[in-house]
This record gives sequence, C-alpha cells and structure tokens, in this order.
Amino acid sequence: MSDHGHRDHNEPESGPALRVKAIESLLVEKGVVDAAALDAIVDHYENKVGPRIGARVVARAWVDPKFRRRLLKNAIPAIAELGIPSGPEGEYLTVVENTPEVHNLIVCTLCSCYPWPVLGLPPVWYKSFAYRSRAVSDPRGVLREFGVELDPRVEIRVWDSSAELRYMALPMRPAGTEKLSEDELAALVTRDAMIGTAVVKYPPAAVARAHAQD
Repeated sequence: MSDHGHRDHNEPESGPALRVKAIESLLVEKGVVDAAALDAIVDHYENKVGPRIGARVVARAWVDPKFRRRLLKNAIPAIAELGIPSGPEGEYLTVVENTPEVHNLIVCTLCSCYPWPVLGLPPVWYKSFAYRSRAVSDPRGVLREFGVELDPRVEIRVWDSSAELRYMALPMRPAGTEKLSEDELAALVTRDAMIGTAVVKYPPAAVARAHAQD
C-alpha cells in the first residue's frame, strides 16, 4: 500500500533502518557486540523459524482435517505435534481460519507483537503507524492496497495481537491444488497470507505470468 507496502524491497532504506545500521556498525567497531552473533540471530529467525515454519502448519491443516480442528481449538499443542516449539514470542498463539464468508486480518495496534516462531521477523510495514491504525479503521481499504479485493459480502475480522495473545491466519486452500503434496502446498503459502494481507494463489503469480507470456 502507499504508506507501508513492500517498501523494504522497492524503495531505499528508511531513516530508522539506516540509523540502526550505523549504530550496529559502531557497536561492532567498539567490540560491544559480535557481528557474527547478530547475523546468526537474524538468520535463525529469517530462515530457521521464519514463514516457512508457518507454511508447514498451514499445509498440514489443509491436508489433515483433524489436525486443522486441533489447530483452531488450541494452536500451541497442535503445532508442537509437528516438532515446532512455541519459543519466545509464540507462547500465546491463536489461529483464525479464513473462509469464503470471513477474512481475518492480523495487526498489533500498540506496537508490533508478532508470532516469531511461526512467521519469522515481522515485516517493516507491520510495525508502521499507518498499518497499525488503518488496519482497524479501514481494513477493506488496506487489503485493497495490498492487492486483495474481497467481495463486499465477505466479513473482515481484525485481530489485535498483544503481549498476552498473538494471532496467525489460516488462509484458504486455493482451488486446483488437490493433487499437490504437502510440501508443494507449503511452498505456496506466504508470510502475508498468514497475516491476512494476501491470499494464497495457485499457480503462484510468477508462474501465471510466465504462462501468460508463452
């Protein structure tokens, strides 16, 4: 969206991001922090407990109705069945299901509470004031700016995360994926779909564009 979309990919880094880098460089230079340790922490949350973990949970829920019911009833023990620990920032997690009638949108209006163990590091826009305020006051408009155009009859439910309770959306399984394996399904699931600012598409947009050019 105009205020907080995928700015981290398409635009120069913001002032705060540059200041953080400058502070990090100074701390490393002074020997206060270890650059390798910082890189290891970032790698851990981006690649080992990042969105791919949440995608595994979603894919299992799509192929296993019993697991899906357990996940929606009590997310923590259900996720633990997959060998995924709750860990810091994920002790109090509730999963809400998107359906043809209801679309769920996750936000933290006070700060940036976020289920790190299943979604990794929160995106820059999730922490922005624009998203935190408008997700509540104009959720349909926010979704439209993310490219999600919902039927007016679809109810949008906004879930406000906090230190005591965090949320993850269980997106709808797209049509045409009945023959895909669980791993193939997980590869379709994006971080934004588990926040509610995107829907899972099949085939993926990049594949669809390639086919359209043939």
